[in-house]
Amino acid sequence: MDLVNITIDGQQVQVPGESTILEAARSIGIKIPTLCYHPEYKPEGSCRICLVEVEGARSLVASCVFPVSEGMVVKTNTPNVREGRKTVVELLLANHPEDCLSCQRNLHCELQKIAADCGIRKVRFDGEKKNYRLDADNPALVRDQNKCILCGRCIRACSELQGVNVYTFANRGFHTTVAPAFNAGLHEAACTFCGQCANVCPTAAIVEKDDTKEVWAALNDPAKHVVVQTAPAVRVALGEDLGDAGTRVVTGQMVAALRRLGFDKVFDTAFSADVTIMEEGAEFIERLTHGGTLPMITSCSPGWVNFVELMYPELLEHLSTTKSPQQIFGVLVKTYYAEKFHIDPKNIVSVSIMPCTAKKVEAGREEMQSSGYRDVDYALTTRELARMIKEAGLEFRKLKPEEFDAPLGISTGAGVIFGTTGGVMEAALRTIYEILTGKPLDCIEFNDVRGFKGMKEATVTIGEKSIKVAVAHTLANARIILDKIRKGEGDYQFIEVMACPGGCIGGGGQPLSTSPEIRKQRMAAIYECDEAATIRKSHENPAVQELYATWLGEPLGKKSHHLLHTHYQAQVRR
Repeated sequence: MDLVNITIDGQQVQVPGESTILEAARSIGIKIPTLCYHPEYKPEGSCRICLVEVEGARSLVASCVFPVSEGMVVKTNTPNVREGRKTVVELLLANHPEDCLSCQRNLHCELQKIAADCGIRKVRFDGEKKNYRLDADNPALVRDQNKCILCGRCIRACSELQGVNVYTFANRGFHTTVAPAFNAGLHEAACTFCGQCANVCPTAAIVEKDDTKEVWAALNDPAKHVVVQTAPAVRVALGEDLGDAGTRVVTGQMVAALRRLGFDKVFDTAFSADVTIMEEGAEFIERLTHGGTLPMITSCSPGWVNFVELMYPELLEHLSTTKSPQQIFGVLVKTYYAEKFHIDPKNIVSVSIMPCTAKKVEAGREEMQSSGYRDVDYALTTRELARMIKEAGLEFRKLKPEEFDAPLGISTGAGVIFGTTGGVMEAALRTIYEILTGKPLDCIEFNDVRGFKGMKEATVTIGEKSIKVAVAHTLANARIILDKIRKGEGDYQFIEVMACPGGCIGGGGQPLSTSPEIRKQRMAAIYECDEAATIRKSHENPAVQELYATWLGEPLGKKSHHLLHTHYQAQVRR
């Protein structure tokens, strides 16, 4: 790789020749503010916040797209640079709503932070305010075009990362907006509700729909028995929003906080993930040994399920019929748990804490009422839980760790690794291997399906069978897998797909960050939880064994099929 020598603010630095000024500056600890830039997507240089001076250039340049060259001299902190940045930010603020104190992204808004960092105390310009209608007719996301700064990050996330292409720029000049085709609402567009657009939006132009008010009302209703489940990926990210990012695994503090909020029982979605493995593993063995539709593809990720229903409905038979852990938990709470503890299910309010915005949509699907009631009443994101903890005035770091409630809080390491890409596959293989061979695994780590590579393949020998598996995360990679299946290529038997980068750890409802390193830290923490677990195989979970022995019967049995399995159908939207 060719290196070039440049000077930035008097510091000489040697950087790769294809670097931009922004990358070169960051390599020596100089922070240039950005809005449209995102490290994982193609730079556009549209916002002009990242202006710098380059010796010999006629005007200030956008550092995120300006390439370095040998001998270049750059200045990032001159009066002209500071004034240029302030002017750009003030022009954005002149057209922006003045509701920071009541905005959902208050203190988590990149525009707000840059304005403060630039020392803006008064906006010199009086711009025209926009007056667009809120796009809030879906259960997951709210779009407020009045707060859009036209950075284009949502467009790039939807196209480059997910390959769904819901958003585009529409109109011109002051009336330019970001919108789905024909200015449709997200409920009309071919949106999977994965929430990656909300994750990268620097303002509150796209946010998750907030259901905390309804949950607070349930918690304050003495007639209601309110239970909560927490997804594996939440415990390795929640601390980021609560001033405890240095302590990556905050399971015990999270459980304590939920009890302080008033939940009657605090359970673990990893328990129902173990149940998912029992059903999904049995389903795969049934298909493999009796000529069912292969490859079988996991169906735990609702954004991924929406994608197949929208884009590849002819391949729906490949999806596992096993419900996701969220929905399995929901139905068990209002049936098994209600019977076991003599609680009228009509008085149970079932809440989930999920890393995912699409879980809100999944909870509201018509077929998710096998209990006779809506199985999951409210699905909150990690960010919503963090806001509830702050609203309650809890000092999260000072909470003494507590344990989940039994029996639906008893889980294994296999259930926890559902939180990262490759985890569902690995958990399933641990159980499938031992069921098919009747022998214990010598090594339960399946390293070939781990990691951040977009698509991974492996061949696993189980007894006399060689099983070819694949793992994909992000919908753009899912599309590649599905196109292979369409063409009859790949020769896979079992496939795991997660809609979000890194799996649930990178879900659309996780704490906001523009650093891909955060997902690596979350993944490492998930595997730490697995390694520390006393039991690491789903079929060895004693609470799951009791569930089947005393109430459910056998996997794929009549009762479990009715309660724990579902069907999918084509979605038709614009």
